Amino acid sequence: MPDTQVVDTHQEFTTMHIELARVDDAFHFEAIGTAGVAQHIDASPDNGGHNAGARPMEMLLMGLAGCSAIDVILILKKQKQVIEDFRLKVDGLREKGAIPAPFKKIHITYLLKGQLDADKVKRAIDLSMDKYCSATAQLRPTADITYSYEIDN
Repeated sequence: MPDTQVVDTHQEFTTMHIELARVDDAFHFEAIGTAGVAQHIDASPDNGGHNAGARPMEMLLMGLAGCSAIDVILILKKQKQVIEDFRLKVDGLREKGAIPAPFKKIHITYLLKGQLDADKVKRAIDLSMDKYCSATAQLRPTADITYSYEIDN
């Protein structure tokens, strides 16, 4: 289902739609989003899952990583930077035993390789984290989000 525009008297909204179906009699689910690509979600074996998919909270970190990665790559391409390799590592810290247990701290490490100007890389990441990444905006109220980057020229 493609994104649709819904017009309100005050503002426009973009809607998203996913479908989630239970795969087994435990906690394995298959989610399908706008692109029609299946993603698997499961609980840990400690909670009765079978390691057949990512944990829901891992998916939040994956979404954050993907959102920022798209921003940074788009910005660097517009600046004519040559990216040979691009990776992110994301570490999230949650309070053990808390219910609910939102992320309190998140650190993103950007690992880039190519013909890249360090100032342009930093500026692209800053723009993503402070202006463009919707996932960052969603998580920032509960988590201190920090980042670092490494460039291999």
